Amino acid sequence: MTPPPPVLRPYRSEDREALVDICVRTGHEGGDARHLYPDPTLLPNIFAAPYAVLEPELAFVVEDGGRAVGYILGTADTASFVDRYRAEWLPGLADRYPAPVREPATPAEAMTALMHDPERMVLPELADYPAHLHIDLLPTHQRSGYGRRLMDTFLAALHAQGVKAVHLSMLTANTRARAFYDRVGFHEIAVPDAGPVTYLGRSTQ
Repeated sequence: MTPPPPVLRPYRSEDREALVDICVRTGHEGGDARHLYPDPTLLPNIFAAPYAVLEPELAFVVEDGGRAVGYILGTADTASFVDRYRAEWLPGLADRYPAPVREPATPAEAMTALMHDPERMVLPELADYPAHLHIDLLPTHQRSGYGRRLMDTFLAALHAQGVKAVHLSMLTANTRARAFYDRVGFHEIAVPDAGPVTYLGRSTQ
């Protein structure tokens, strides 16, 4: 019997374990980051889980064989998300991931510093793009059209909420991701002193 094809559907709470796995297995320039972060939940607790918990209506997954293999998630309003992250999400992580007291010396320490600085996401250059997103697919399901379908679904959900534009940040070195974002209509946003990342944006229409 031929197995059913992958399906795109809203995120469910039982997808949490798969969400964590996808995030860390695509967290190093699109590739596996498990060798960089001894705690495999560190990256997901910054870039995936808070969105699924705080704005589940904007979280969607590709399911294959009964398990999520890709996701898109984000927020309709970055400034409001930062406030909620600070008040509702970060306190539950503070004991496990104490705020750094020195300059980060490892990738894990650098990410922990980001975890404790959600305000970094609010930049004046991004004011016209109030929403932001994260999208990840396991390598087995890339280049098969699922990324575009996830993006179309997310943009439609934002548009239904009256949100006119969205942005994202990506490691400039991840050229494969940049090619995908170019194909789905994103353009570069000039942000001074952006460091190793590039900011991209587009309308939700």
